[in-house]
Amino acid sequence: MNIVLFGNGKMGKLIDKLATEKGHHIVAVSSSNNPANNLDLSAANVAIDFSTPTTAFENISHAINSGVPVISGTTGWLNQLQEIEDLCKANNGTFLYASNFSLGMNLFFKLNKQLAQLMENQHYESKIHEIHHTEKLDSPSGTAKTLAKDIGGGLTSQPIITADRIKNVSGVHSITYTSLEDEIKIKHTANNRNGFAIGAIRAAEWIIDKKGVFTLDDVLTQ
Repeated sequence: MNIVLFGNGKMGKLIDKLATEKGHHIVAVSSSNNPANNLDLSAANVAIDFSTPTTAFENISHAINSGVPVISGTTGWLNQLQEIEDLCKANNGTFLYASNFSLGMNLFFKLNKQLAQLMENQHYESKIHEIHHTEKLDSPSGTAKTLAKDIGGGLTSQPIITADRIKNVSGVHSITYTSLEDEIKIKHTANNRNGFAIGAIRAAEWIIDKKGVFTLDDVLTQ
C-alpha cells in the first residue's frame, strides 16, 4: 500500500514507522514547509491525515479532488466536516473520519453509550474530564466532544467537559456520574500513541477500493 501522510508531527512519524514495518510505503509527506497542495498524489493508494485544525480541510480536499481515499484523525476543524462529506459524495470519493482511532477507546465509546442509556432519568449529573499532552492544539479534545455527544439527553444536565494539558500524556478520558447518594466513574487511559497509529493504518488498509463516507465503526464491524 502506498501512503501519503498529511502531517509530520509525532503521529505522522509514528504512522510512518509502523506502516513501514508492516511493509507499506510512504510515498509523500506534507509539513509546514511542504503543504499538501504541493504534493503529487498520483502514486498514492490512500492518504492519512494527522495534521492541524487549520490545514486539515485543505489537505482532505486535495486528496478527494485527486481521487485518493483519505483517513483523517485531526480534530478541531469539524465545523467544516459537512463540507468535506458533501465534496466526497459529489466526487464519488472516499473519506473516513474518527476522533480517536484507538480500538480500546472505540470500545469505551460503546460502553459510554450503554451507560448513558442506563443513566437516563436517574437524577445523575455527568462530567467529562480529559488530559492530553501540551502540544495538543484543540481543547476540549475531539474525543471528549464525541463522548459528550453520545451521552445525549435524559440527564438532569448536559455533561460538563473539563480539560488539562500535561507534558507527555497520550490521553486520559474519564466520565463521572454523580448524585447526592453516590458516584459512578469510567475511565480510559492511552499508555502511548501506538494504538492511534495502528487503528489509522488498519482503517487505511480497509478503505482501499471502497467509495463513500465511513466511520471507524464500519472498519471494526466488518
